Amino acid sequence: MRAVRCHELSGPSGLRVDDLPDPTPAAGEVLIDVRAAGVNFPDVLLSYGKYQFRPTPPFVPGGEAAGVVSAIGPGVTGLAVGDRVATTLLHGAFAERIVAPEVATFRLPDAVSFETAAATLLTYLTTMHALVDRAALAAGETLLVLGASGGVGVAAVQLGKLLGARVIAAASTDEKVAFCKEQGADEGIAYGHEDLKARAKALAPAGVDVIYDPVGGAYSEAALRCIAWEGRHLVVGFAAGDIPKIPLNLTLLKGCQIVGVFWGQFVMRSPEKNRAHGEQLLGWIAERKLTPHVDAIMPFAEAGPALERMERREVRGKLILVP
Repeated sequence: MRAVRCHELSGPSGLRVDDLPDPTPAAGEVLIDVRAAGVNFPDVLLSYGKYQFRPTPPFVPGGEAAGVVSAIGPGVTGLAVGDRVATTLLHGAFAERIVAPEVATFRLPDAVSFETAAATLLTYLTTMHALVDRAALAAGETLLVLGASGGVGVAAVQLGKLLGARVIAAASTDEKVAFCKEQGADEGIAYGHEDLKARAKALAPAGVDVIYDPVGGAYSEAALRCIAWEGRHLVVGFAAGDIPKIPLNLTLLKGCQIVGVFWGQFVMRSPEKNRAHGEQLLGWIAERKLTPHVDAIMPFAEAGPALERMERREVRGKLILVP
């Protein structure tokens, strides 16, 4: 089979397509013939060896894929050969065939395509956990989304609206803000040339109830300074590269919470709750209540350029790789 492998921790330039032996499912696993794989910002970090875990090269990146079950391992009872499925992995999804645990694999509704499914699980499951489990976002509250035009950002905009929140999308350019409004955002802030704190306070004079922050850097403190009393600041990631050092007196003055969102640990500790979230999300997509945005579909041979586009912040929503 063909697979994209990272041969050195030099970034996207270290990726190439190799021929590898087909994997075999072990107990509790299924073999999936991949039809589409989602590209996420952690794949860029993995290619530099800068993610939370660091595989030894050569390794296959990719954290989510969709396809057809072609074999099952011992003990698998909920899936069968021929099932259309999507799954999440620590890495290894950029391959023609993958093995995945049954517990992390979801059967797809007929109305959900492979490309849409591959654009869903990581970003929307992370965001569902953040908004529902960690923030307890309530209808009528105001949600400020940083990095709103990216994969998790679009998921936060769409899910925030579906949960009944007023959504303010913050992105780097006016064009990206306009895109976020097409995805359902009520208001927008182009923080590339607008003052994030001042604009957010103008749009929400009483403060924003929940901040969804996958960006970090200088934007985190600016956002926190416009949070409402008893607001929740969700720490999702650090796409800006810098981990902010927050003055803790702000949490005292605002009576607010800074809440960590570590979806990977949540999956391991609460797999059944994560499964319920996934089934709910796929159901909403089948009912057209959610529509993950696919920016482009590219072949495995263009995995390097795909990650370079992610690194340059040129992607709106998700990129998809196909064998």
